[in-house]
Amino acid sequence: MNGEEIKSMSTKYVLQSWSKQGGLNPIPIQRAEGIYLFDFDGNRYSDMSSQLVNLNLGFSNGAIANAIKEQVDMYCFVAPSYASEPRAILGKMIIDLLPDNFGKIFFTNSGAEANENAIKMARMYTGRNKIFSRYRSYHGSSFGAGNMTGEPRRFPLEPGIPGFIKFFDPYIYREKINFESEEQATEFYISKLEEQLNYENTDSVAAIVLETITGSNGIIIPPTGYMQGIRKLCDKYGIMMICDEVMTGFGRTGTMFGFENFDVKPDIVTFAKGVTCGYVPLGGAAVSKEIAKYFDDHFLSCGSTYSGHPLACAAGIASVNYYKDANILDNVKTVGKVLGDILLELKEKHKSIGDVRCIGLFSAIELVKDRTTKEPLVPYGKDVDQTMGKIIGMLRAKRFMTYAHENMILVCPPLIITEEQLREEMVKLDEVLSVVDKDFI
Repeated sequence: MNGEEIKSMSTKYVLQSWSKQGGLNPIPIQRAEGIYLFDFDGNRYSDMSSQLVNLNLGFSNGAIANAIKEQVDMYCFVAPSYASEPRAILGKMIIDLLPDNFGKIFFTNSGAEANENAIKMARMYTGRNKIFSRYRSYHGSSFGAGNMTGEPRRFPLEPGIPGFIKFFDPYIYREKINFESEEQATEFYISKLEEQLNYENTDSVAAIVLETITGSNGIIIPPTGYMQGIRKLCDKYGIMMICDEVMTGFGRTGTMFGFENFDVKPDIVTFAKGVTCGYVPLGGAAVSKEIAKYFDDHFLSCGSTYSGHPLACAAGIASVNYYKDANILDNVKTVGKVLGDILLELKEKHKSIGDVRCIGLFSAIELVKDRTTKEPLVPYGKDVDQTMGKIIGMLRAKRFMTYAHENMILVCPPLIITEEQLREEMVKLDEVLSVVDKDFI
C-alpha cells in the first residue's frame, strides 16, 4: 500500500482517540529511526513528544527489537498463572530499581490498568473506599482511572463512581496568593489538603494518588517539601501514597523514577510507557513489602489475561538494560539542562509565553494572552476556535511533531536526543512562537 491508501483506509475504518473524526489528516508513516519518522514521500519528521511521552528510547532500537524476536522463538504467551522467565526477571529488575520498601509487582497492559489495580489493592489493603486525586491530572480513560482523572477527559464518565475526591494542585503560577517562597506554598497546599481529608473522614480514605509531576496538564513540578508533606499526611492517617509514574518513570526527569527527585518512598508506584518504550504494551503497579505480605493471606482480586505478557517483559528487560548500558540518565541531565536554558531564552523573547517548566526532558510552555493578567491563550477546557490545534499545525508544517493540552505545548523528546538535534528543532519552535506573538494575542 502507498501512503494515500493507508491514510484513506485509516480514516474510513479506524476511530482515532481524542478527536473529532471528520477532517482528520493522519501522516502515513513508512519507517522510523531514532527521533525521526519518515513518510512515503521521504519527508522527515522529528518526534518532540516521544509520541505520547512513551517512546523514551526512540524508534528502531535494535536491542529491544532483538529481545522480542528471541522471545518469539521460545514462546509468545503463557497465562499469568505459569512462571515465565522474562516476567520473573523483569519483576526483579524493577524492584531492584525502586526503594528498599518495595516487594512485588502486579503487571498490567497499560498505565490506566496499572492505576485501576493500584487503587483496588489500596482499598483491599486498607479496608477503606475513598480515593483522593488532583484536578489537573490524567490517570487513564478507563472507568476507574477516568474517575481518578481530574481534567475534562473525565466528564464523559460522569456521574462517576462514588468515593473519588479531587483536590487542587500546587500550581503556584496560577495561584491567587503571592507566596514568599516554595516552602510557604507547600505549607498552604498541604494544610488545605489535610483540612479536606478531615472533612471527608480520614478513616475512609484509602489512597492519595498523584502524578509525581503533573504531565499533560502542564508539567507542574511540586514545590519544595510538597511530596514530603503528602508522605507525612499519609503516614499520619494510614493512607496509601500512590505515585503515578506512567510518564515520569524510566528516566524522563533525569532519575529512574520521578519521586527520586523529592526524597520520598511511596507505598505503590504505577508505571507503563517507558518500561518498554511502546514496543509492546506493558504497565504495572509495584507495591510495598507490607502490601505484598498482606496478600499472602488475603485474596488478591486483580487479574488480566495478559498480565506480564512474555513479549512485553522481554522488551522491558531490554529497555531497562539499555537505560543503564547507554547511560541514558546522564544524557537526560545534560541535554535537559540545554532544553531548560533554551526555554528560558524563549520566555524572555516571546510575549505569548507566560511560564515555562522543565525537569530533565519533561517540559511545557504555557501560552497566555497577557503576561500581566496571566490570561491563558485559550480558556480552560474551551478551545472553541481550535487555537492550539492551529499552533500545533504550524509546528507540524515544520515537521516538529508534538501535542498541546489546554494552553500548553509539550516538549518531551526521546531521551536519546542529542544537543545538536535539540537545538535544530527548537529553532522551529522559536519561529512558530514569533507567529503566535504576532497573530494570536
